[in-house]
Amino acid sequence: MKFTPCQDQCTYEGTHCEGCGRSHQEISDNKRLVMSVVGFIKNHNYENADLFMEVMSKSVLKKVPKTA
Repeated sequence: MKFTPCQDQCTYEGTHCEGCGRSHQEISDNKRLVMSVVGFIKNHNYENADLFMEVMSKSVLKKVPKTA
């Protein structure tokens, strides 16, 4: 499955958003993950959140298997 970012055309009926096509559960999980990362950054008082996110992105991508 490919990730589809928000298109700012959110719908709340049914099981999937008609704007981005993601399930409402996936959207909810994504929001929870983002808030967790924001909390981590705030807890550690990082002044360079952009660098933290760059390093985290590289680290995560190294650990996720590539698809053909």
